[in-house]
Amino acid sequence: MDGGAQLGFDFATPRLVKVTPSRLATWTDCPRRYRMTYLDRPPPPRGGAWAHHTLGAVVHLALRALFDVPVAERTPRVAAALVDRHWTSEGFRDAAQAAVYRGRARDWVADYTAGLAAGPDPVVAPVGLEQWVTVATERIVAEGRVDRIDRRGAELVIVDYKTGRVVPTVEDTRAAPALALYAVAAERTLHRPCTQVELHHLPSGQVLTWQHDRASLREYVRQAEETAGELAAATTALAAGGDAETLFPPRPALRCSTCEVRRNCPEGRAAGPERSSWALLAP
Repeated sequence: MDGGAQLGFDFATPRLVKVTPSRLATWTDCPRRYRMTYLDRPPPPRGGAWAHHTLGAVVHLALRALFDVPVAERTPRVAAALVDRHWTSEGFRDAAQAAVYRGRARDWVADYTAGLAAGPDPVVAPVGLEQWVTVATERIVAEGRVDRIDRRGAELVIVDYKTGRVVPTVEDTRAAPALALYAVAAERTLHRPCTQVELHHLPSGQVLTWQHDRASLREYVRQAEETAGELAAATTALAAGGDAETLFPPRPALRCSTCEVRRNCPEGRAAGPERSSWALLAP
């Protein structure tokens, strides 16, 4: 019997569409942005780099490299040096601002490394780093790349790094569709139970944990199938000659001020003034 079926999920050959958590979230936020991002060819011009994205990418790269270092050499000093190795200043206001946040990133990763060494399992040996995981149901193929997958006892744990200015909560962890899909897909891909998900917020040092059950994971899969059905139907209708503006309407909101395709969206520009590329950095 299929391992996923034993664990309560109805895995089957995909019949609808391949999706990622990012695609699903983009459609939910704004169908027009979904079309411009994933369907339009050639794609419309996009905005430049955002400093908070750069900062997050550097921290993720440093943490990925950290686990390639022998355990005995995983020191805060080595961790900080990994930030330097991967640093880029794209999106920052100027060199001075970039230097400030480079220092913060060094401190975050160094402190995180010290916390690992002092924690209950100082010899953390992830079973997956930046690992792609995939699961097929009767309606979708959902896939995504997980920051880190730990094995704790007989079970897997999803670890997602965060570097944003807002400290997440346990509720944020519970309500994150991406984390739930990662758990289902990791279980399917690596053939071990996976129900626990964690957000590791580097700036605050907090670890927010949620333990899903089978019912909650099935509900997130159901929601993903429903959303995938909507975007697939719109995509099919567009290919058949349907009206793009009707099928992929804009959803103006405050987030339009930082949307990377706002220059191509009159409604988005009207929703609020464009913000600087460093506006979402923590003060």
